[in-house]
Amino acid sequence: MIVNSLSLCYHNKLILAPMVRVGTLPMRLLALDYGADIVYCEELIDLKMLQCKRVVNEVLSTVDFVAPDDRVVFRTCKREQSRVVFQMGTSDAERALAVARLVENDVAGIDVNMGCPKEYSTKGGMGAALLSDPDKIEKILSTLVKGTQRPVTCKIRILPSLEDTLSLVKRIERTGIAAIAVHGRKREERPQHPVSCEAIKAIAETLSIPVIANEAFGLGAFYEETTRELDARRAKLLARSPEEVEERAEDTSGIIKMAVKFDRRAYSPQITPKMCLLEWCRREKLAQPVYETVQRPLDRLFCSVVTVAEQKYQSTLWDKSKKLAEQAAAIVCLRSQGLPEGRLGEEGPSLHKRKREAPDQETGDPRAQEPAMPGELCKKPFLALASGKESPLEGW
Repeated sequence: MIVNSLSLCYHNKLILAPMVRVGTLPMRLLALDYGADIVYCEELIDLKMLQCKRVVNEVLSTVDFVAPDDRVVFRTCKREQSRVVFQMGTSDAERALAVARLVENDVAGIDVNMGCPKEYSTKGGMGAALLSDPDKIEKILSTLVKGTQRPVTCKIRILPSLEDTLSLVKRIERTGIAAIAVHGRKREERPQHPVSCEAIKAIAETLSIPVIANEAFGLGAFYEETTRELDARRAKLLARSPEEVEERAEDTSGIIKMAVKFDRRAYSPQITPKMCLLEWCRREKLAQPVYETVQRPLDRLFCSVVTVAEQKYQSTLWDKSKKLAEQAAAIVCLRSQGLPEGRLGEEGPSLHKRKREAPDQETGDPRAQEPAMPGELCKKPFLALASGKESPLEGW
């Protein structure tokens, strides 16, 4: 069962960290302009947010959460809606859920700060104070995951021992959160103390969910090395020929499986594996391919099984979206049959766009026999949306 309606992926993203008195709307929009994939707002306390009223600001084209004294506590806008994460300070599961439901329609994700060491946070049982109460951590995160329609994350600091830290993050992962941010210092440490990059690496190797390195300087070489390794693996997979015996495997369920992924960069924008498979089925007078896709609750990844002529095909590699998983399943089917799949440089199938004959057009008209150009397959009308009003935030 899919608990959350997810719209945000944390894999391999450049993220603006939450910063008190800094992570406001202008800063977040600037960060997006300069390449950030995801932006966090500054930590906002649950009790303060629960006093706020949601107000649509027509002048600024923003959504404001306004306190009883008319002070804007949190401000956001349409431009960042799909990439902003709301971070809260809380020590109570029910209050946290109430805040999440208040803002969930205006943000892309919900985060709980469990790493702030400042007294104003810890004296209320929030921030780093939660690290000493794993039961409360589990209750807060489980309540949010089950009760909100947005992906839930949290930010922690490392514990005195690596063993305790790994035990805690495993327990946190089991709550169903989408990602975890790790500040590589202990609760009592401050900026002058070194960041434990090794602890962050150990956490990343232990968990299956994305791990966001917070204030982790010196990880550049590790990131570059990992990226090169992944690129090499991807290139090796793409270089495999369909005839390689080791790539094909059939299990007891009768599903033909291969370890393949759909890499957009290796395919023409006009021709995809799903299109190739559909066209082949039409030529062979077979029923259209039927895709069955499931999402794994633990990491929110997708896997698809396609049925063609009563035979099922599946990629053993899980993907980050339903569309990518279906393309991978189509690739398995095509490679099993030794068919073109639309890769760049590959001699592709002759894809024809079906046309309806006009009532006054004779069957013998040569125009009726003309195949559509491959580029026409993806031509769709574009709809320009405009409110007719200029937003003061435009261009931030």
